[in-house]
Amino acid sequence: MPTFRIREAADLLGVSDDTVRRWVDAGGIASSLDDAGRKVVDGASLAEFARSHAAATQDPSGIGRSARNRFVGLVTRVVADEVMAQVEMQCGGHRVVSLMSSEAVRELGLEPGVVAVAVVKATTVVVETPGRSS
Repeated sequence: MPTFRIREAADLLGVSDDTVRRWVDAGGIASSLDDAGRKVVDGASLAEFARSHAAATQDPSGIGRSARNRFVGLVTRVVADEVMAQVEMQCGGHRVVSLMSSEAVRELGLEPGVVAVAVVKATTVVVETPGRSS
């Protein structure tokens, strides 16, 4: 069973060390002491906590679509030429980049500071684990 130090758990959840300590003290995340006497959190408990406390940003578009992978965010950068454009968005802690036509960028009014929804439709998702070789 993997365990994470408080700082690692905080980084994974996108919060401060103190916030994770408060959640541990309140019993929301299981913890124990490692061999060095440091408090660590249980990986399975951390995963369940992350899943149950995940809150998607409210979708302001009002468009009901079947795609589940909708990320509401703020446009942070647009690089466009005459034909194609690269649009970068910050959706919570995630950077989403889309390549689209410059015409679409103009029609949607995409520019830094605009709220937009990135809809991801993919048939392949690659999952990797850090520090493990095949």
